Amino acid sequence: MPELPDITAYLSALTPRIVGQPLTQLRIASPFLLRTVQPRIEDTENHTIRALHRIGKRIVFEFDNGFWLVLHLMIAGRLHWRPLGAKLGGRNNLAAFDFPNGSLILTEAGSKRRASLHLFANEAAAKEIDPGGIEVLTTNLEAFRAALTAENRTLKRALTDPRILSGIGNAYSDEILHAAQLSPILQTHKLTEEQWQRLHTATRDTLNLWITRLNAEAAEAFPEKVTAFRKDMAVHGRYLQPCPVCSQPIQRIRYADNETNYCAQCQTGGKVLADRSLSRLLGKDWPRTLDELEALKKR
Repeated sequence: MPELPDITAYLSALTPRIVGQPLTQLRIASPFLLRTVQPRIEDTENHTIRALHRIGKRIVFEFDNGFWLVLHLMIAGRLHWRPLGAKLGGRNNLAAFDFPNGSLILTEAGSKRRASLHLFANEAAAKEIDPGGIEVLTTNLEAFRAALTAENRTLKRALTDPRILSGIGNAYSDEILHAAQLSPILQTHKLTEEQWQRLHTATRDTLNLWITRLNAEAAEAFPEKVTAFRKDMAVHGRYLQPCPVCSQPIQRIRYADNETNYCAQCQTGGKVLADRSLSRLLGKDWPRTLDELEALKKR
């Protein structure tokens, strides 16, 4: 799912292309995409994009008639800039936003249709869709800590809960926790003062690092290949590859359609965290340390 740095890059690339331009036509190919019926989606056509905004992981188009069109890309939704009038052939093409200078195409890979469009009559109505998470980049340590300790959660769960923090998901939470040298299963009520400072700093620094990188790329070309797996990431998507800090192999915890990547040496004191599927299979034979894991591989 595109997260804060990715959404920021989209906004950076879209601003010079569509702000101040009229939406001449909105073509929707998938009947599952539009989730509201009032106002009518046709009433956005021939109105000018006044500004672009972000609500969590959502992209917002503000029109000169006061309407706010909210796009949620979910896991597999992506945006593409194409020549004006680009056709919507193929099952992955969901919609086209036509402007005088080009067409913004929305695609979604896979068979599940999770991406969504909501049209609201004004800003206040649109803000009701906001899950309520705080904006980390403009939040001090005290407010950051208060938000994450409202309930006792694991750090991984707390960082990715949109009701707690805005715009952080699976990928950047892995990177943040590695930078902070903290375990993904450490509970928020158990952090020390020094660990809170590390986590707050790592969160801001990691997001700013990737925002800067992705905005620089977006300045050169439209971000056509937004992905959660980037070669310069420290741990996310790098299972069994060497940690850039200590060279130990990156580990993972798999659950449902997601996985958490971490370095046991840097983050968990050398302890290998239980993978739900494999630990059920191995039972008491589940390796607890990196040395036990290596020994198991040699059997």
